[in-house]
Amino acid sequence: MSEPNAADKLLENFTVDSFTYSVAQVRATFYPKFENDKSDQEVRTRMAEMVSKGLATLEVSLKHSGSLFMYAGHEGGAYAKNSYGNIYTAVGVFVLGRMFREAWGEAWGSQCSKKQAEFNKFLESNRMCISMELVTAVLGDHGQRPREDYVVVTAVTDLGCGKPKFYSTPDVIAFCRKWRLPTNHVWLFSTRKSVISFFAAYDALCEEGTATTVCKALDEVADVSIPGSKDHIKVQGEILEGLVARIVSRESSEHMEQVLRDYPLPPSEGDYLGSSLRDIWAENRSDEKQQIKALLESVDTSFLPNYMDWFGNDVADGHSRNADRSVVSKFLQALPADFCTTKLQEMVRLMTEKRFPAAFKCYHNFHKINSVSSDSLHFKMVIHVQSDSAFRRYQEEMRHNPGLWPLYRGFFVDVNLFKNKKGIAGESSQEINYGSDTNAKDGLANEDANLMIKLKFLKYKIRTFLIRNGLPVLFKQGEAAYKTYYLRQMKIWNTSAAKQRELSRMLDDWAVYIRETYGHEQLSSFSYLSEAEPFLEQYAKRSPKTQALIGSAGSFMRDLAIIEGSRGEERDIIPSSPTPMVKDEGLIVFFPGIPGCAKSALCEEIMSAPGVLGDDRPVHHLMGDLFQGKYWGMVAEECCNEPYSVILADKNAPNRGVWRQVEVQLVVD
Repeated sequence: MSEPNAADKLLENFTVDSFTYSVAQVRATFYPKFENDKSDQEVRTRMAEMVSKGLATLEVSLKHSGSLFMYAGHEGGAYAKNSYGNIYTAVGVFVLGRMFREAWGEAWGSQCSKKQAEFNKFLESNRMCISMELVTAVLGDHGQRPREDYVVVTAVTDLGCGKPKFYSTPDVIAFCRKWRLPTNHVWLFSTRKSVISFFAAYDALCEEGTATTVCKALDEVADVSIPGSKDHIKVQGEILEGLVARIVSRESSEHMEQVLRDYPLPPSEGDYLGSSLRDIWAENRSDEKQQIKALLESVDTSFLPNYMDWFGNDVADGHSRNADRSVVSKFLQALPADFCTTKLQEMVRLMTEKRFPAAFKCYHNFHKINSVSSDSLHFKMVIHVQSDSAFRRYQEEMRHNPGLWPLYRGFFVDVNLFKNKKGIAGESSQEINYGSDTNAKDGLANEDANLMIKLKFLKYKIRTFLIRNGLPVLFKQGEAAYKTYYLRQMKIWNTSAAKQRELSRMLDDWAVYIRETYGHEQLSSFSYLSEAEPFLEQYAKRSPKTQALIGSAGSFMRDLAIIEGSRGEERDIIPSSPTPMVKDEGLIVFFPGIPGCAKSALCEEIMSAPGVLGDDRPVHHLMGDLFQGKYWGMVAEECCNEPYSVILADKNAPNRGVWRQVEVQLVVD
């Protein structure tokens, strides 16, 4: 291992005393993860009741199948769910930059670069973050490989006053139309009749619905329908993951109508000539660092002037191996310089003391390199929640202490540790009014203000839950165990008996087909559609009934492949055989049941040396002593949250029976 670089030396020599202060500011985040205490039916009933009493409006949006991507301007940074400076964020910046040029190129011509720089400056000067669903054909298969690579804005967050403040959906649409950013399809239901009609439409379509039939049905029953600038059918396809329904302000319909009058839909996009994401990915498929470099070099320099978050400052690695353990403790010991820092320290301290399954990863902030000195250090902190149980436990803490700030998904904080012998005339003991939540102003209780429900469709679940997630059971335990698995899933979903019979015949044929094709070599879940789509396409041709069961398959696979001669005539753009640079499978590292064999020391050494495992997969250290409850169930849950990550299971390994239980829980989740 290399010697610590200069930044590490400064951190090592930085001691906390009575003149040490800390400033922490949220740099990027997404909505808190909220789980209803009520059943889905109780939530639906309460939603209809609130709308009928005139207390709220029901808002419904499409769920595009991709991954979370956040952008806060060039210096603010680009972020994935729990990481930055990697292939995921490079793809995100490339796709966002390309879509920006497509949207503005025709209208602004040579001035497009100026508009990109203006956009970055606006985000940074106002300390804002945009959250998007990043949908691509190269970062892992979901329910259908998309026809285009794109993003859709899902949230706009004002971080300038400390506590994140999320824009209402009408304000998100206004912001996006001003800057010509892609928007989602949204429907509003403001009467009891329309809400009941919406849920009835979903119940009628949950097993048979595709994007076309669902959107048409919702257009007919909604009080207000706002088509997205990105049509799901055209850019992703007919396989629709689901809908997100949530309670919003009762004035949302009027507000939305005013926004639509003030901000008409921008002109249609222009053509942008340049290499596509899939071209660049394929041309550099053997080397992930080269893929990142090629993607970033294809982004206009006005949008991305340098690559510090990916490659450091050419002097040292941006992901310091010493920052994690020392920065967090020094951050908690330092005096808070403002109220925002006080609240963030409170959150981190609570989660640390109560041993929540979460990691606080800290890296040197190279955008602040010119401000670094022996008395002032700058870091990026990634708050990575490693198990959904942490969100549930934190929600319980908030019930006892309503002053706690929420625990967000995709949570990144800028931290500055510095010395000031003069002291700070502080606001740290005073709570500043950071703006109230829209729903709170409407008099809704927190429980009602957070009412939300996710409604998924069977055609998506067939592909993801039954085919993709069932691969480990099928290949490791055989066809009989696989049948038990998929029948149990359908029972949990309350799938109709007729549909269960149809699916059983199809899934049994799939099991025979894929086992004959691959033998004992398990098909990669990362690119499973390369085999599943051709199978589904052929199965659909058997009869009108099987066509209705499948919905849509295969018609666009040829556009998404590179002809190289693999098992079939075409080969998927994702390599079917893993290379050290491609994250197409996850890994659980476990230890023999020998107490005192220095498991934790070894894990900490691995965590302190990024890249030691030979690729860029995220590595998570789950220390058994920090978990309350069933440890191996939490390991399985973490694998489901990030299926392509490496899990260091720092606990004596279970017996074969417990491991089988872990595998089953993995596919069920």
